[in-house]
Amino acid sequence: MSTSTSMALLKEARPKQWLKNVLVFAAPGAAGMLDNGRPFLKAFLIFAAFCLASSGTYFWNDILDVDEDRNHPKKSKRPIAAGLISLSVARVFGSMLLILGVILATAVRVQAGAVILGYVVLTLSYSSVWKHIAVVDLVAVASGFVLRAVAGATGVDVPMSTWFLLCACFGALFIVTGKRYAELHEMGDKATTTRSTLKVYTPNYLRLVLGMALSATMLAYCLWAFETAADSTASVPWYEITIVPMGIALLRYLLVIENGEGSAPEEVFLKDRILQVMGVVWAALFAIAVYAN
Repeated sequence: MSTSTSMALLKEARPKQWLKNVLVFAAPGAAGMLDNGRPFLKAFLIFAAFCLASSGTYFWNDILDVDEDRNHPKKSKRPIAAGLISLSVARVFGSMLLILGVILATAVRVQAGAVILGYVVLTLSYSSVWKHIAVVDLVAVASGFVLRAVAGATGVDVPMSTWFLLCACFGALFIVTGKRYAELHEMGDKATTTRSTLKVYTPNYLRLVLGMALSATMLAYCLWAFETAADSTASVPWYEITIVPMGIALLRYLLVIENGEGSAPEEVFLKDRILQVMGVVWAALFAIAVYAN
């Protein structure tokens, strides 16, 4: 295999997107289990399994969308759309990654393997069916984020509180809706040529969904923080304090979306310094809250 082909395959796997899979550490981290070798190893293996499976879904998504991607100013540069990887090679590699991801997760815990298998089925059905149905497409993509958090909890066998799960659900909906809003803003009149549901959505409708999702995310997070703090023995309200950087980060991301720059969430998080600082501050305060108990 030539170097150029290898690089094209790596690019098609979209390593930047693996940032999303950090969500698998959320539940084990909240339970204070990541400083224990065995739970951390399980969480890491689930993270690796999700990286394999998600990369496999990107291959198949681009195979199914190859014609639409060639009409998109950015997606046309993807290796499959650009002809750097043949469809036959893409099918083989994409299928291998999907299978390896499910096998690795199953080896950690059968229930985790079932979650990742569910993610694969959801994502492939999204690429072929759900992406063409307005609203359902938002819920389907958001569900992929939630399944990452569920896989982490299932793999390490830790419970997820109701408020934690709701925060993950509405937070994911906020991110996905922001992505659609930015795509509509970025593509303008050409938006419908690259994504059929964009002919149905309007900026005002997506703003309403963004507002609802942001409000629900903050409410769920606050209730989770107060509920968790009630069981804490720390003298300082660390869990409650984490609400501040979380709120700032969400509002900052909303500003980015309003400026039409949220079509690639992973790039936003890798470039926006304010978001990065708030992320570090939140993580530090969260760690203190967990281990000060």
